[in-house]
Amino acid sequence: MLLKILLVCGVVVLFLLVARIIDRVIGELANKRSVSEYRVEYVSKITRFSLLFCAVAVICLLLGLGYGDVSLFLSSIFAVVGIALFAQWSILSNITASVIIFFGFPYRVGDRIQVLDPDAKLCGVITEITMFHVIVRMDDGNTVTYPNSLMLQRAVLKVTSGAQPLERDTGED
Repeated sequence: MLLKILLVCGVVVLFLLVARIIDRVIGELANKRSVSEYRVEYVSKITRFSLLFCAVAVICLLLGLGYGDVSLFLSSIFAVVGIALFAQWSILSNITASVIIFFGFPYRVGDRIQVLDPDAKLCGVITEITMFHVIVRMDDGNTVTYPNSLMLQRAVLKVTSGAQPLERDTGED
């Protein structure tokens, strides 16, 4: 019993240590890329929640809950959450895209971009990147919120100063 308590304490300490290291790495990356505090906070929350979920699963196994019991519980939770998120798949895809954008998006707030979308002409300056969408101020002064998942699916052109946006070929003469 003492061994189980020590192992659980070890998992808790390891969780806290890894969470602190991950928060520090996210903070340094955010400072390097000049990311807003809001984005840093929600990316940190998502990573901490994922890490906590793993730690709870390990603690359950250490406390003697059988692998079958834990896997049954986790699969039940995943089934319920999966059904709920399937109904709102766009929310899940935008949150996932938001994390990907945080770590690997080559454009920053203040960059002038053009989204090469065949359905809409979108050219302007990125004013904010949120959990669900990128906010772009168009050349005519209007503001467009573009979903993060579409931002990753479409080609995005960084328009340098002095360059003219590409004209879309509509196929008409």
